[in-house]
Amino acid sequence: MTIFYFVAFLSIFFALMTIFTKNPVHSVLYLVITFFTFTVHYILLNAQFLAVVNFIVYMGAIMVLFLFVLMLLNLNKDTEPMKSSLVKVMGAVAGMCMLATFLGAFKVIESNNEFVTGNTDVGLVKNLGKVLFDEFLLPFELSSILLLTAMVGAILLAKKETKEA
Repeated sequence: MTIFYFVAFLSIFFALMTIFTKNPVHSVLYLVITFFTFTVHYILLNAQFLAVVNFIVYMGAIMVLFLFVLMLLNLNKDTEPMKSSLVKVMGAVAGMCMLATFLGAFKVIESNNEFVTGNTDVGLVKNLGKVLFDEFLLPFELSSILLLTAMVGAILLAKKETKEA
């Protein structure tokens, strides 16, 4: 249980470092560390599939892409426009929403200190596969056909037309 609270503290700390760091590259690196702590949370909660997907998709693809884009943009303070008062108001509203979320989460923690384990096989990939291929087989196959169609459409749109003589 102490590991859970330690990783939760690290999650909150690195999330705040992501917000308050002025260097955008450092901010993205802190966000990668925050996603890594989320992966540790998923493992502690016995959700191995979510842990693997979070690690591969968020840390491996999206955040590295953000990092490369920020490094290629070469952001300078001279090129950044001055922030308007509307952006400051929206930031204050977002901060109040985050504060309300924290207060609600702490109220739930104080009122119910028992951790219900229940079924420990919930997050396993084997059970997810059973549910996907038993109850949701038709939507699963239809979504695969939809993705295949989108991939073929993207290839056809990107293909250069050659003039035949």
